[in-house]
Amino acid sequence: MNAPRPLATPTAEALNKSAVSRYLQLAGMFRRRIEQGEWALDQRIPTITELAADCGVATVTVRRALDILEEDGLIERFRARGTFVRRRPERDTWCAVHTDFSGLLIARYSSRIEVLEDVPSTAPTFLNEGDWPGASAPRYRRIRRRHWRQGAAFLVADLYVEEHAYAVLPEGALDSMTAMQMASAVSGRMIAAAEQELTVTGADLSVASALSVRLGEPMARVVRVAVDEAGQRFLAVEGIYRGDSARLRVTLK
Repeated sequence: MNAPRPLATPTAEALNKSAVSRYLQLAGMFRRRIEQGEWALDQRIPTITELAADCGVATVTVRRALDILEEDGLIERFRARGTFVRRRPERDTWCAVHTDFSGLLIARYSSRIEVLEDVPSTAPTFLNEGDWPGASAPRYRRIRRRHWRQGAAFLVADLYVEEHAYAVLPEGALDSMTAMQMASAVSGRMIAAAEQELTVTGADLSVASALSVRLGEPMARVVRVAVDEAGQRFLAVEGIYRGDSARLRVTLK
């Protein structure tokens, strides 16, 4: 068996680009070091001073990140002896990419959704890449969201909602619903057609920073579009999943 690759050390510059507190980002990175075996069970991890120097952050930032791991029972600290790994995170970061619309609507969703941006926009350009049903509207709202589970960010997505549909979204929808759940909840709009496409891509600088992964690391890109009875694309989303968190399973027989 090949040894797990060491995770890329985050830089202070990369951490500064995120809207999320540095200690939360570090907690997610440290959690994955344990999950992937870079920090093995019962192994003593680097000191706070060493981690701070390695990551280019203050020691108090590292200490707060380790506090989260300790609260979750992943590490144990000892005065004068150091900090040791005690257990691995439960593997609950898989996000199933369903192949039918009903599956998307009833999908279990235990993650936390963080709204990073909500601005006016024109039609999404990614719908020009292929033959998608319906026609784009002239004006949308673009909402960039990041999804977290067990302290780790696993998905960043650009959600486009036609401006009139956006105006009638249920309260709290942006930080509690998946894209297709949102599409089905838009008052006065019936979904006449919905499609999705999954491709494999590499993390660009923006995605690498948002999900704390290496530049170019394999990602799962999922595009979904919902079309109303008038033939208008009233909701579309481009989501980039960490490659180790997305799973597609299709029943063949």
